[in-house]
Amino acid sequence: MEDNQQVEPVVVDKEQRTWAMLCHLSALAGFIIPMGSIIGPLIVWLVKKDEMPLVAEHGRKSLNFQITMLIAYIVCFILMFAVIGVILLPIVAIFSFIMVVIGAIKTNDGKEFNYPFSLNLIK
Repeated sequence: MEDNQQVEPVVVDKEQRTWAMLCHLSALAGFIIPMGSIIGPLIVWLVKKDEMPLVAEHGRKSLNFQITMLIAYIVCFILMFAVIGVILLPIVAIFSFIMVVIGAIKTNDGKEFNYPFSLNLIK
């Protein structure tokens, strides 16, 4: 016997989507402030995670990705002594920037977004 009930999509209000988008965009602070790429999403996540489930989810995803990018930056810095890091560092920075912008846009549109290559450190 099949269940033919339709499941209604979960509607998330504009405020939650805006705060979730800010979880992603606040990571761009890392291009100006040292460790800003982690501090920005962490602040937004800590302030809003208990009252907005969408922010809790996207803040966690953003933090995991930014920690992964920090590890990649450290590896690139170490590899600078072997010259390959000089090539890899701008590639990692551009990749990080593009993924943050894509994540923010998709989140604001109410679509699901998962960062590629992100370690799942914060659960």
